[in-house]
Amino acid sequence: MVRQTTMTDDRGQVGIGTLIVFIAMVLVAAIAAGVLINTAGFLQSTAQQTGEQSSSQVSDRVQEVSTTGEVNNSAFSNATVDAVNMTVKVAPGADEVDLLNMTMIWTGPGGTYRLTHVDAGSGADGDFNVSTFKDADGSSPVLNDPDDRLTIDVDVAGFSSDLSPGSEVTIELTTMSGGSTTVTLNVPESLQGKSSVTL
Repeated sequence: MVRQTTMTDDRGQVGIGTLIVFIAMVLVAAIAAGVLINTAGFLQSTAQQTGEQSSSQVSDRVQEVSTTGEVNNSAFSNATVDAVNMTVKVAPGADEVDLLNMTMIWTGPGGTYRLTHVDAGSGADGDFNVSTFKDADGSSPVLNDPDDRLTIDVDVAGFSSDLSPGSEVTIELTTMSGGSTTVTLNVPESLQGKSSVTL
C-alpha cells in the first residue's frame, strides 16, 4: 500500500530544515562571540600594558636636589672643575628607580658622552658612581623612598677635559623605564681659591 504525502508531512519537513538552519546560526554566533571575547580580552591586556609602560616613562624618573663641582686648583694651570656631584631623589609619583641601570648623556664643551654606572659593565664613553647621602633602609643604588637622597659622582677627567670657568654642561638622566630628566649646569666665572662650587 503506497503512503500518500500530505500537507502536514510537508510542513514537518520544512520545520526540521528551519530548525537545522537555526541551530547552525546559533553555533556560528556562539563561535563568533567566543572569538570576540578573546580578542577583547587580549586588546584590554595589551592596552593595560601599554598604559603602564607609558606611565612609567613619564613618572619613573629622578629629580635633581643639588649639584656641586670639585675645583682643581693646580699650581700649573687655571682652576677648573674636575668632578661633579649631583644629589637626586625620586620624582613625585615615581616608583622606585635603580640608578645602576640609569644612563647619562653628558653634553659639554668637550663633546657629547654616554655614561653608565661603574658596575654596569657596558662599553660607554665613561662612568659614574653612586654614593649615599640619605638612605634609611640601605637600598642604594635604588631610590625606593621619597626621602632617599643619593649622589651621582662624575669624574670629568675620566672621559673629557676639566670644566673651565663659565662652561655650561647639559646632563640627561634616563632611567631603565625610559623616564628622562634634563639638568643644565653652569660653572661660575671665578674658581680661584675655592675647593667646591655650586653648579
